Amino acid sequence: MSFEQYVVETLEAIVFPGFIFIFFLALFYEWFDRKLYARLQNRVGPYYTGFHGLLQPLADFIKLLSKEDIVPDGVDQLLFTMTPLFTLALSVFAAFLLPISSTQGLVSFDGDAIVSVIILTFLCITVFYAGISTYNRYAIIGAERSFLQLIGYEIPLMLSVVGVVLGAGSLSLSGIVASQAGWWHIASPQILGFIVFVFAAQAELERIPFDLPEAEQEVIAGWNIDYTGRRLAMFRLARNIELVFLCGLAATLFLGGPLGPTVEGYTQIFYVVYFVVKSLFVLAILTVVRALFARLRIDQVVGFSWRYLLPLAIFQFIVVRLML
Repeated sequence: MSFEQYVVETLEAIVFPGFIFIFFLALFYEWFDRKLYARLQNRVGPYYTGFHGLLQPLADFIKLLSKEDIVPDGVDQLLFTMTPLFTLALSVFAAFLLPISSTQGLVSFDGDAIVSVIILTFLCITVFYAGISTYNRYAIIGAERSFLQLIGYEIPLMLSVVGVVLGAGSLSLSGIVASQAGWWHIASPQILGFIVFVFAAQAELERIPFDLPEAEQEVIAGWNIDYTGRRLAMFRLARNIELVFLCGLAATLFLGGPLGPTVEGYTQIFYVVYFVVKSLFVLAILTVVRALFARLRIDQVVGFSWRYLLPLAIFQFIVVRLML
């Protein structure tokens, strides 16, 4: 590798489409989610900080960084310190797998589609350890709920991705994108997998109706109740980046990723625009689901996953297998 190539790849990892781009994209997605959610509830949402509140997520992030970083007595110091860092690192690495400005991500290899699902599992595990590290009863209950939800939605989520992998004939996200050069997967029986993926993503993000781990009326703030300042800021940023990742992964698996009509010489710009628009479409669906439903009980969450999402994912898998 030449020095010039090394510099270019380093700048890509740091600036575009690397960490800095992902950071601001995550804040924009949070603003879009909050704004749309407010409109669906006949509210205004973020308004004063920046144009129509566009800078409100950034202001909230900076505010958290400036807050006092409190460490409660009796916590597991190692877990309490490392889980925010590990969660943020995992979410950033996951975002690097997304094909944003080209048909492959910053990190691309055969099998990265399966690795994407594995990362989501690890993110849930870090949440569990973050909760039990404080020995707070509310945090422990929230951590247990998060793990119980994982038992419900993880298998349907994996099957929905495996169905796409089987249909595309590739274990890589770049190969899945290439297989949609003609028809997107959503215009096929894979739409069943898309439905499963959307609900599983909602549960992974702990959003209504699957927000039991952070239910304010029941467990205050759940597993992150004792986190403040920089640690809480890292968790919030990691969750926003995970939101970008899940919306982008859905767009990659079912909506053709960054593919679309382009103009010669501006291909990269068009790719970025298509990726953002498609992933915002997925985010809009997640936000509508969040606005339409009320919180479920933990037994209802697991029951919904095993009674409806799992059979639907299995049916999608069988249909795709028969079509090959």
